[in-house]
Amino acid sequence: MLQFINDLPDNVVGIHAVGEVTKDDLEKVLIPKLDDLVKRQGEIHYILVLETEVQNFTAGAWWDDIKVGLKHFTKWKKIAIVTDQKAVEWFTSNVFRFMAPGQSKGFPLGQLDEAVKWVTEE
Repeated sequence: MLQFINDLPDNVVGIHAVGEVTKDDLEKVLIPKLDDLVKRQGEIHYILVLETEVQNFTAGAWWDDIKVGLKHFTKWKKIAIVTDQKAVEWFTSNVFRFMAPGQSKGFPLGQLDEAVKWVTEE
């Protein structure tokens, strides 16, 4: 399930992933929020708090995630992934940054405040 993270600055979309994440979650929660942010600001500052295993994303969710990433490919400014899954944190900080424009950085769950501060900064 995807849930909005409230109390973030207007230039940031924050999503909290728990349990199973489906295509429906992306279509009803994430995609409209990102589309709105791009319309308002022309760029995306995004934080994902990942408290579920990546295996809990359905195939449809992965496909929609790829599509939305490509749809707004040039708009990604900052991406922060907050998780205690070391492989995901490492991938975000060391590999993903070469595959997407903008900056990306992984943070452990205990550093959520630091992740919000980093992703908010221009």
